[in-house]
Amino acid sequence: MKSYAGGCLCGEIRYQITADAGPSRVCWCRDCQRISSNGTVNVIFPSNAIKISGVPSRHEKTADSGNTVTRRFCSKCGSQLFSDSSGRPGLTVVRVGTLDEPSTIKPSTNIWVSSAPSWACVDQSLEQFKGPPASASTAKT
Repeated sequence: MKSYAGGCLCGEIRYQITADAGPSRVCWCRDCQRISSNGTVNVIFPSNAIKISGVPSRHEKTADSGNTVTRRFCSKCGSQLFSDSSGRPGLTVVRVGTLDEPSTIKPSTNIWVSSAPSWACVDQSLEQFKGPPASASTAKT
C-alpha cells in the first residue's frame, strides 16, 4: 500500500493518505473549470484513508447528475483540496496539484472533453470521454 502527503498553498491544511490510488482523470466539466480556470487533475481514494490536519471549508452544490457534491478547500488561501459526491459514498476526489509529489499520479483519462474551451491542451494520448466516464458512479469531481 502506498502513502501520499499534501496540503494547501499556505500550509494551513495538510493531509496524509495511506491507500493505493484509484482512477485519475483530467476533468473539463464547467464546475472544475470554475474552481481552477482550467481542467482539474483528480485522483480517487477511499475517504477513510485520508487523515486531515486543519479544517477545510465546504461548499455544496447539486451536480448535473443530481448528486450533491461537497468541495473542500482552505479558507485562508482558497486552495481546492477534495470533493465528495453523494453518488459515490466512501470515496474522495483529491486534487493532484495539492500532493507534495504530484508526479506520482498520472491521469489515464480526460472527461467532459466536450466542455473544454477551444484553447485547452487536451492530452490526446489519454482516453477521451465527451461527458462522464463509462463508470458514471465516479464521474463528477
